[in-house]
Amino acid sequence: MDSADSPTKTQAGEDENYSLLCQAHEQFNNSEFDRCLELLQELETRGESSGAVLRHNRAVVSYHKGGCTQHAALMKELEALTADADTSSGEASSGLTLKQGAAAATVARYNRAVIYYHRHMYGTALEKLAPLVARLEALEKSMAALVATLQLQLLLATNQLNRAEAFLDYLQYKLNLVATAPSSTPGEDASVAAGTGSPPAATPSTVVATPAGTTVEGAVPGLGGSLQLLQLLTLVLNRKPVVIQEDGTPEYAALKAQQYYIMKDFQMAAKQLMRINNECTQAGTVTPQLSTCIANNMGVIHLRVRHYAIAAQFFQNALNFDKQLARNLRQSTLQTMSSARSCEILYNLGVAMLHLRRPKEAFQCFLVPIKQFHRNPRLWLRMSEACIMEHEAVSSKILLIKVKTNIIYILLQKLVEEYRQSQAGGAAPASAKSYAAQSAGVPEPTLEFAALCLRSALTLTLHYKASFHMAAVSPEDVDAPDPKDPTQESWRQPQDNNFCNPSKPISLESLENMLAAIYAAHSFVSLRLRDHVTALEMAEQLLACERLSDAHKLLGHMYAGEALMLMGKASDARDHLDPTFVGTLNAYDLETRDWQLKSVDAAQNVVRYNLAVAMALQNDLQQAKTLLASLNHSLVGPAAVALRRFIDLKMGPVVSGAPI
Repeated sequence: MDSADSPTKTQAGEDENYSLLCQAHEQFNNSEFDRCLELLQELETRGESSGAVLRHNRAVVSYHKGGCTQHAALMKELEALTADADTSSGEASSGLTLKQGAAAATVARYNRAVIYYHRHMYGTALEKLAPLVARLEALEKSMAALVATLQLQLLLATNQLNRAEAFLDYLQYKLNLVATAPSSTPGEDASVAAGTGSPPAATPSTVVATPAGTTVEGAVPGLGGSLQLLQLLTLVLNRKPVVIQEDGTPEYAALKAQQYYIMKDFQMAAKQLMRINNECTQAGTVTPQLSTCIANNMGVIHLRVRHYAIAAQFFQNALNFDKQLARNLRQSTLQTMSSARSCEILYNLGVAMLHLRRPKEAFQCFLVPIKQFHRNPRLWLRMSEACIMEHEAVSSKILLIKVKTNIIYILLQKLVEEYRQSQAGGAAPASAKSYAAQSAGVPEPTLEFAALCLRSALTLTLHYKASFHMAAVSPEDVDAPDPKDPTQESWRQPQDNNFCNPSKPISLESLENMLAAIYAAHSFVSLRLRDHVTALEMAEQLLACERLSDAHKLLGHMYAGEALMLMGKASDARDHLDPTFVGTLNAYDLETRDWQLKSVDAAQNVVRYNLAVAMALQNDLQQAKTLLASLNHSLVGPAAVALRRFIDLKMGPVVSGAPI
């Protein structure tokens, strides 16, 4: 086969081949795939030297002819093309020899990344696209625009928001691929907060090399490949003041709703979403993808304002719409596959179910996203919370204090068992620990599985804290303008703490709060499983945390005291149960928690009661009885009466007429 530079290849023959390729391109755009394949076959029989281009185009046309569902066959052909290009001396020999065209291997690499993107394999897509991004400036402009669009979409999909903004500056000031976005006036409110609901990510399309060296995008629902729209989305997600001018399409309207949400104007965000739904319903353009997006985002808004029942209903509706897309993903198109969002919706529904005190349903919801987001420590913590809530609902119908503060009855039970043991002549009681019938590794809402979840959450959180990236910005740099000549190296420098995908990047304060919650839950579960050593260790780690809230400080002392008492170290436990430290706690921190300790007085009574238990364990019965007399809160009332009667029983004969 002659090469492009062959002196025997006449200009007339090349022009005739180019004409055939133009016809094939036209037939492809008209969805006449059989005729397109015939023309490509004719080109091959005529000895056209661009074998790699014809091979690539034939694979893409066959893919479209099969209804865009044979992803595996297309991927196999694309991998073979890129492998051949990697083993050859360079891509120049496999380039499109007809007029001006992009290299076949370049387009094949791009298409491979597109397929991985649609299959939600964002990390792999970034890896496959990296060689093209590295030489973005050398690519033909239309191809560079496609690669840049996909790269920006992948950065947003993986919550690399800082890097996406830096990459956007690179595209704007270095490559001139995007224009400057309209910013808001100084008088407008630019104070925004992180949000979780967002419009659907843009979906790039499969492309075919054409005679003119450009690429052809297929029709894609949703945001499409608009760099301008992605530019606005990037700025909105990075909380930049930007004006969004709606053009009547649901994409820009949804972006406006996203901006309202980030600005915490939840009412306007909900109105905007309802307007999109009404307008599309009247126009007859409602799709399952759009309905899924609107229902999920409405649920996120109601979840944010603590309307948990309404939020759960919206998430259920979103799942029903999503099921229409995900009925048979193996036979679905790439666009349909990328629109399926069951994992994210189930994550949101699980959180709503936890707030509604429905732990079984929450646990079942979390089982699906944990397979995809198994590196998310917050998701492991949520699963453990569902296990704890379910265990407490089943095993303790008489609890007076919320799960995380209930240490009363365990200690009282220890006192009773100790007394019965002494009365029985020192015989050791049988262990009351109940073991689950199945292995602790089986995903069931049990305390044993909760312990595994918490170990995973703790390991991940400590790892992420060690690698947490702190943006070092000096006061002088705050007012200094950013450099507007970014390079390939500069846009790769920004780091994002995107440890909790699919949620947005996490702050150091949020990471430390999550670590404290994990320590507290781990200590509680260990106490329930009678692993007192681990319970004490977790409580001490909790108390050693930085920026510890007053509520967690109270829990840390309570759990440490309980663990020490159960280990027979009541004297050490009394150091953690000093009522004076409760007076230093912030009452607002206690009042705003979702538990029953709504005041400092309630916390004082609980701590004093447990201090009385420690005194009773040391046989300091009179002092314990005196302390019990000062308790006046309903939370500890029944337990205090029971302990007082028990102390009377141990102190000697019962006074005549006194009830036992």
